Amino acid sequence: MINKVTLIGHVGRDPEIRHLDNNVTVARFSVATSESYKNKNGEKVTNTEWHNIVLWRGLADIAEKIVKKGALIYIEGKLRSNTWDDKDGNKRTTVEIYGENFQLLGRPSENSGSGSGSGSSENHASHDQSAPHEQNSAIPDLSPTDDLPF
Repeated sequence: MINKVTLIGHVGRDPEIRHLDNNVTVARFSVATSESYKNKNGEKVTNTEWHNIVLWRGLADIAEKIVKKGALIYIEGKLRSNTWDDKDGNKRTTVEIYGENFQLLGRPSENSGSGSGSGSSENHASHDQSAPHEQNSAIPDLSPTDDLPF
């Protein structure tokens, strides 16, 4: 079985950071992806999908420092759904992407202002807590002038 999500989109809001017991950090933010097409009347239509992202521990610590609203981000993770009863007794479901690694894309000035390029270790994070800054060969190293790989 495979549960894998890969997104490239823009961060919708700065990460909401919570520090739990035992120094566990969790970061939550949204990412928007869009697709455009022409309808039967020849008009351009754009659909935007919002994705809820959850990062844990070291990834959350890194996101707290470098992920900002509006940044272009590449993220890989797994889908998780949560179901609960709201205050009125209605069943509610949320689908979240639990991130396993991410990389900020775009020009350095578009990211956290750190002055590092899109392929730098400061803009890439992985779930491997022993080496959170190690470059993952599965993630494309896109320069600002490259086309997206799809």
